[in-house]
Amino acid sequence: MKLNERSLAFYATCDAPVDNAGFLYKKGGRHAAYHRRWFVLRGNMLFYFEDAASREPVGVIILEGCTVELVEAAEEFAFAVRFAGSRARTYVLAAESQAAMEGWVKALSRASFDYLRLVVRELEQQLAAMRAGGGPPAPRRPRALPTKENGCAVWSTELPAAPTGTAAGARPGPEPPPLPPRRRSVPNGPLDSASFAQLHEWYGQEVRALRSQWLRNRARP
Repeated sequence: MKLNERSLAFYATCDAPVDNAGFLYKKGGRHAAYHRRWFVLRGNMLFYFEDAASREPVGVIILEGCTVELVEAAEEFAFAVRFAGSRARTYVLAAESQAAMEGWVKALSRASFDYLRLVVRELEQQLAAMRAGGGPPAPRRPRALPTKENGCAVWSTELPAAPTGTAAGARPGPEPPPLPPRRRSVPNGPLDSASFAQLHEWYGQEVRALRSQWLRNRARP
């Protein structure tokens, strides 16, 4: 896949909100030394810079087809981004605290388009269950971080199946927020010509407007 360096540099430093950012220690590819780098996560791209003030990234990691694992390493709070394939590179990173490590592992595990497809599939299943049963499925408790076994824990991108109905006699819950309509174009041009940052900003505005409308409707007697 060919990537335009100028477009990448602009996207890495644009004013759009980031998914995560902070300092991590990155292990060199050929050397065992760790280097402190400023990392910025935008969508499925993980950029890293010399420092927080840099305007041009040193490199970028495309987070597709990877797994994020806790690893035993010289640095504390270490984890690895692994890709399938015998020649694929493994990126070993280390955070500065337990909380920072957990935040990065969660964010990176959810960054790929494969994960987003799983989320959309689950939401579609929940919507189908709500229409069939007359109410929303019972909320699931958030999953805790996996226990570390044999020095390694893996965050899976697979989501559990959604419930197929509601219990007999259960009271229907509040009406869910409206789903955004499907779009084949954006305000300034066709969908295929819009950048990721433009799509992110435009759809975010629409989702916020729909949520505000839903909250107003709930407040009415």
